[in-house]
Amino acid sequence: MFNVNYKELTLSFNEFHDVSAKDMPQYGEYCLLELKTGAYTAGGWYPSGEGRSAAGHFLRGTADTVDSEEVARWHSLDRYDLSEILKDEEINWINLGPEEEGNRNVQFDGFKSLADGKKPKEEQFCLLIMKDGSLAAGRWNKWRRQAGGTFIYSSALASHSSEKVWAWTPLSSDDIFAAEVERENEKKREKKLNKNPSTDPELFKYGTDINVYYEKALEKLREEFYWATLPMMKKEKPLWQIAPLHGKLVFGQISKNYYDDSDVVTPWTEGTTADEFIDFLVRYTHDKVEHSNPEEKFKFGTDINVYLEKAFNNVKKDYRWLDRKMLGKTWQYDIRKVDGDLEFVRKCWNEREFSVYDVESAERFIESVEYDYQSEALQANKTVATYAPSFGHISLHGWNLERYVFHKLKSGDYKVSVTAGDRVTGGSREFFITPYCFEAKTYEEFLDRYLEIVPDYSFGLGKKELLPDKDLQEFLGY
Repeated sequence: MFNVNYKELTLSFNEFHDVSAKDMPQYGEYCLLELKTGAYTAGGWYPSGEGRSAAGHFLRGTADTVDSEEVARWHSLDRYDLSEILKDEEINWINLGPEEEGNRNVQFDGFKSLADGKKPKEEQFCLLIMKDGSLAAGRWNKWRRQAGGTFIYSSALASHSSEKVWAWTPLSSDDIFAAEVERENEKKREKKLNKNPSTDPELFKYGTDINVYYEKALEKLREEFYWATLPMMKKEKPLWQIAPLHGKLVFGQISKNYYDDSDVVTPWTEGTTADEFIDFLVRYTHDKVEHSNPEEKFKFGTDINVYLEKAFNNVKKDYRWLDRKMLGKTWQYDIRKVDGDLEFVRKCWNEREFSVYDVESAERFIESVEYDYQSEALQANKTVATYAPSFGHISLHGWNLERYVFHKLKSGDYKVSVTAGDRVTGGSREFFITPYCFEAKTYEEFLDRYLEIVPDYSFGLGKKELLPDKDLQEFLGY
């Protein structure tokens, strides 16, 4: 790497251009900026309109710009390659641009290295010396769930990888950095306040164990639902906890801050006493407990095969080629005790552990298995012919219809696949065309039944488009 001691290095920028003279950089050129306030930052130049207008902005990141009216002078960062000079271990001062009498310059020193574990503060905008000898700048964003970070310098999170940065030094503070500093200070104040939180005796008259409050709510629920249990109640997420907030204990729900994984406490605000909170817990968990009646949920017993057999027979009525050998390749099912309660559980073929499949009734569980069996049946029935009706531009609730294809299957049955999307994302769905549709005597009657499965208002093509299509009519056997 370079031989210069970055800790003793000073970069002196001498050749600035005045914005007042409408002396502006090339489109997209990345520049060190001296603001009219005397602060220093950096950004890529994007003029307004055509040509080299002095009106425009310097782009620093997504929704992060500096208007040209805020800028006094600029100095290009794109023009330099310092790789050779940085190999000279005697160097500790580098002039960038000719040092002439009467020219105001600015020096930056105090460089640090990420390799030494020295990282900028979050959202701090920095001047960078890259490992290829070029100069750059960017706003530091640490990675949220692993060590390291990146320097954002343009829109769409365009960034300089920390692995490509040799040394960095901070530029001036700005509103974004100041807001981050205040957020960090607030976290420190909150942490200090929460070291010894106070306790409202009216709110926590039964103590500070949340399970005590759940158990008291359970006693009330059992007056209506004799089968109620704590595990049933706690299926209603998110759970309520007792946590410190602003120096006081509160009943709250805890989530994770996306940016730094810190806890975010959302307090309960519907009352001021312990008994009011218990009554609230009863209401909060009421529906979950009501729909967890084991007599309804396991009305056909606790042998999982009974439920799977019912699902198989129901699917077999329409998916006539279905064979038991086709099943179990995607999902496995069971009935097991979880936290003392019987539960339907399932796991995908590539998962090691079963997870609770929370359904309120035996019928709902059977329906969900039917859906899985239908998908496996369609995957096992190969396509032997396809027909794609023609269509123009069709907008579906903000998405555009991209693909609409009928498939004739090896068994002689049919399905249709539909794909829609926008410029960023998309999705596809398959629909089995049930034998009931083909019991229709005419093509028009067939469409009436088919469009109940794949309605035009949801998937783009309706009777108006499909009825005149003679090739589709023939493809479907009419």
